[in-house]
Amino acid sequence: METYTIQGMTCEHCTRAVTRALAKVPRVTRVIGVDLARGEARIEGSPDEAAVVAAIRDEGYEARRVPSP
Repeated sequence: METYTIQGMTCEHCTRAVTRALAKVPRVTRVIGVDLARGEARIEGSPDEAAVVAAIRDEGYEARRVPSP
């Protein structure tokens, strides 16, 4: 599982847009969830980090991957 922080989401429309965008990224096998209150998205698979960030940015939000502990 990978987690990304997302800045700029303000409503449920934002979470739906990010969810749809992430589902289209190659090698994302599942979007676990996009949490508006926490400002994060959790995904499964082995996607390219740059592709994930680009998909989120294309929707109008800033994103970065949270390093695994």
